[in-house]
Amino acid sequence: MKLLDASSVVADYEVLDFKTFGDGWYYKIEVEFEDRSVLHAREYADAEERNYSFHWQDESNQLRIRWDNAPNHGHISTHPHHKHVGDDVRPSDEIAFAEVFEHIEEHLRGGSNG
Repeated sequence: MKLLDASSVVADYEVLDFKTFGDGWYYKIEVEFEDRSVLHAREYADAEERNYSFHWQDESNQLRIRWDNAPNHGHISTHPHHKHVGDDVRPSDEIAFAEVFEHIEEHLRGGSNG
């Protein structure tokens, strides 16, 4: 939460769910940015697996980018990690919330296109 609290591009955020158990955790967060775009973030991790989806959409609910590790798109070099940009599926090195958030921050400050 420190990352979100310290950011000048975050208008508001809400933790919709957060659980810890044994050797794992789960969270679901919604972040609204100053441009009214929204990031829907969810992640599950335990000793056996990790699943995530970071869905960033504009103020009209149109997809900007979605990062996930669903085990599809085997042709992508970073499989299972990939991102959806429009109708394109691309390799993705951004696989953690902090990396995705940094990408969005950079974009909102005028430094990145996708």
